[in-house]
Amino acid sequence: MSTVLVTGANRGIGLEFTRQYAGDGWQVIACCRKPGEADALKKVKGEVSIEAIDVADDEQIAQLAGRLKGQAIDLLINNAGVYGPRRGTDTAAWLDVFRVNTIAPFRLAEALAPHVARSTHKTIVSLTSRMGSIASNDSGDSPVYRSSKAALNMVMKGLSHELKGKGVTVAVFHPSWVKTDMGGKGAPLAVTDSVSSLRKEIAKLKPDDSGKFFNYDGKPLPW
Repeated sequence: MSTVLVTGANRGIGLEFTRQYAGDGWQVIACCRKPGEADALKKVKGEVSIEAIDVADDEQIAQLAGRLKGQAIDLLINNAGVYGPRRGTDTAAWLDVFRVNTIAPFRLAEALAPHVARSTHKTIVSLTSRMGSIASNDSGDSPVYRSSKAALNMVMKGLSHELKGKGVTVAVFHPSWVKTDMGGKGAPLAVTDSVSSLRKEIAKLKPDDSGKFFNYDGKPLPW
């Protein structure tokens, strides 16, 4: 049985990843900050274990890695993220967004890299955004969110080199503008469709794809 670990699994894209992978017979390690309040997650059928973790807390990441010692993780999906202030550049808020969107995925990937390396699929995927593409920035809005995702792209690119010798593939994906709490009701793409397409493209990843930036439909995106 293949194993996937998903962060931010209590709602939106993370919850849908959990549903779909569990429905296909995967063992899912579903991570969220407050499992007691994750009613929808607790109703997902299949081999789902729920882990309480605040991804912005380094100690909790280390504890999670310890609890999972010896567990092989075929696929790590760094999904947890926040948007932050859409206008303004309050320093404290900016740093909070960086902790969740940039530092946390890197720390988690670092901590769980041995677990991924001992698996069959050996894959780490982080959900980023087209808004993190410097080449595609033609509006200049949302500097906090944009910069956090651009930085995420950079640290995952670096990690792809560091883990190459262990056979681990590291890639970043833009899930598109999706109907979730963050994306809003006006988003054009249903979460089921985004995740279904993402899963197909993740399954196609090869070692040569490590360090690349993809759209949810598999098309390469510019840095």
